[in-house]
Amino acid sequence: MKPEPDLTRLKPYGDTMDDGRVQLSFALPVPDDDRAVEAARAMLLAMGLSDPLIAWHQALDDGFTRIIAYGTFDKGIDYTRIEVSATATPSMSLEETDRFIREVFGRKIRVIGASTGTDAHTVGIDAIMNMKGYAGRYGLERYDMIETLNLGSQVENEDFIREAVHYQADVMLVSQTVTQKDVHIKNISKLVELLEAESLRDKFLLIIGGPRLTHELAKELGGDAGFGPGKYADDVAAYMVTELARRQESKSPIRKKEEEE
Repeated sequence: MKPEPDLTRLKPYGDTMDDGRVQLSFALPVPDDDRAVEAARAMLLAMGLSDPLIAWHQALDDGFTRIIAYGTFDKGIDYTRIEVSATATPSMSLEETDRFIREVFGRKIRVIGASTGTDAHTVGIDAIMNMKGYAGRYGLERYDMIETLNLGSQVENEDFIREAVHYQADVMLVSQTVTQKDVHIKNISKLVELLEAESLRDKFLLIIGGPRLTHELAKELGGDAGFGPGKYADDVAAYMVTELARRQESKSPIRKKEEEE
């Protein structure tokens, strides 16, 4: 019989259930020698991990050492109390999304995307927007009822906003791959500030994606939704069309009259 984990005291799984074993990889700014190995072991203990094991170490350069280590997390966490902020969006196929747009909007949805600021990576925005998509999940260009404009990388926030206005976009997609020193947080904050300063924030649905983006963080930064690892173009498409539909309904004269009554 397969052993069941104790969800009130959840631990990482290594070799056996609830053994708490974890693997860590990090670099130390010291030479690769026995002292560096002992320093790494001491760090694991300081993290609260028991049974530290330095499995591998190698000099990266003069004065820098790469460490791969193992340790045991003994405490566990109560999984039953974990709450997650995420987009509540129904799963929709490409065909279902196209049909939804035709029935609800009667026109194509316009989406503009870019990797903004100093971010030179296009892998994220291309995975969502390009026709071939990623991992067998087609990008937004493949949808009949979605019109896209991919501006690529290193797009200044001011230019992104100007192009969004000119394109008459419904949705702005921002990809942030570079996250060193929280540059993604600073860049998104600046984008939101510029949109608000121009009284344009409510004009667009602002969706943010990247390896360190969560829905909760995106909302904190002033966006409408965030999509991180494990999310694909169909997830983004389903969210944006249902959210745009919700906003359209809330602005309808009939809905306003009902709310007033």
